[in-house]
Amino acid sequence: MTVGEMLVATVPMARTLNLEFLETTPERAVVRLPDQAEYHNHVGGPHAGAMFTLAESASGAIVIAAFGDQMSRAVPLAVKAEIDYKKLAMGEVTATATLGRPIADVVAQLDAGERPEFPVAIEIQRADGAVTGEMTVVWTLRPNS
Repeated sequence: MTVGEMLVATVPMARTLNLEFLETTPERAVVRLPDQAEYHNHVGGPHAGAMFTLAESASGAIVIAAFGDQMSRAVPLAVKAEIDYKKLAMGEVTATATLGRPIADVVAQLDAGERPEFPVAIEIQRADGAVTGEMTVVWTLRPNS
């Protein structure tokens, strides 16, 4: 099962929005929100809540790609998120997430019995390449015991 398939299977909101997982690697995740009238706002573009979910889902995809091998001993949880809406979004939008700390550093913290936190930066773009939003999600790996 791919990271995208796993997210869609386990996170109903990602399935509801019909998110498309275009790329999911430990270095980068790219997720698209198709243009769907039922998720538009009052000006005809994607609703802010849908764009938040898109970006948060891209961050979750990179977390699973980067730390999937740690899931038997820790649960990934979003700690906080901040989003800035920069320009009007219209049509389909794509979120690109990048990990803000080296994987080895996060795993070393987990190995030391700590609960690591790490940021994921996400950029949201329209089809024409214009950046419509930027988001940062801080994640943790909560040890199972």
